[in-house]
Amino acid sequence: MTHLINKIQKLFRSSERTAVGILAGIMGLLSNFLLFAAKLFIGTLSGSVSITADAMNNLSDTASSFITLAGFKIAGKPADKDHPYGHERFEYVSGFVISILVTYVGIRFLDSSLIKIFNPASVQLSSIVYIVLVLSILMKVVQGGIYRSLGKKIQSNTLQATAQDSFNDVYTTIAVLFSAIIEWLTGWRIDGYIGFLIALYIIYTGVKMIKEFIDELMGVRAPEDEIGEIRAHLDKFPDIIGYHDLLIHSYGPNSVFASVHIEVDQDWSLIHAHDVIDTIEQEVKTNTGVDLVCHVDPYPLDDPDFQRVAPKLKQILRDIHPQLRFHDLRIDSTIEPEVIYFDLVVPEGLKLSNDELGELITHNYIQENTPATMSIIFDRTYLL
Repeated sequence: MTHLINKIQKLFRSSERTAVGILAGIMGLLSNFLLFAAKLFIGTLSGSVSITADAMNNLSDTASSFITLAGFKIAGKPADKDHPYGHERFEYVSGFVISILVTYVGIRFLDSSLIKIFNPASVQLSSIVYIVLVLSILMKVVQGGIYRSLGKKIQSNTLQATAQDSFNDVYTTIAVLFSAIIEWLTGWRIDGYIGFLIALYIIYTGVKMIKEFIDELMGVRAPEDEIGEIRAHLDKFPDIIGYHDLLIHSYGPNSVFASVHIEVDQDWSLIHAHDVIDTIEQEVKTNTGVDLVCHVDPYPLDDPDFQRVAPKLKQILRDIHPQLRFHDLRIDSTIEPEVIYFDLVVPEGLKLSNDELGELITHNYIQENTPATMSIIFDRTYLL
């Protein structure tokens, strides 16, 4: 397998990831078309709508393999003037097209199965039917195993999903084989019902895939292990006061950008702050592959107003909810009443609205301290 990947890399002058995707696409294209042709032949020969439906499922898999092949080739193109973040998201575009195709095939054969249910006809069975179906199951098991291995090799969700689809095909073909055996043993014409169930399964798979790829294209929360990995590196720097407002943007599996606010003592020199931030960015890039941009938030640790307000505000927020946090605290005591500016990180479990929360914090603070005006920016969209 490694030898084939190396040959494809040289032939297409591509990265290892692209070469693996191309190999998976070619393998799927050939094997799925062979399965489609064989099942269509025995489905037509026997008059079985469930076998024909399964053949059409393999035809959609053939088209999916072609789109996968094209998708990895386009996704492997480097960044250019019009696409400065690269082309890796095309994997998601190709997956979205595949999911629509799968759903369409399911709808077409749902109609065919309903016709067969209301107008049942005997299925003409022969040894060739059983041989092809058993070989199909074995081929799909091998195909799924290869897809899964290649998917793990390059950490590709697309190939992992394709692997699962291959194993799902094993279950549908077993159902078709079961239908054929039941009719042979009992004479019960359940072919249309089995075809109906397969069609429903294909539609379910297609709709689920559509949702997943729409989520990828729209942008979803980064995986928890990725967030945790970045946090682990940030925690290695004891000189910084803290960090907040982490944002992660994915433009593909290997094209991830992030930004975070780093809290530092305002008495640091600009050069020292830059050196620390630069070190953080380089360490995260080297160890995670994420392009991190850090924003510096200076904290006035020795300012009397900061020392006066920060502990009181922290206690008030803790009394409201143990996970309420603030950052970017500034106090303008030159006017009456003084204005307290800060960003408030609101946990998901706290159901108060921004207005309700602001009024509660202001009321509790004024009750225990001198009058003040709260200017709060509510953070409800960040990862930390």
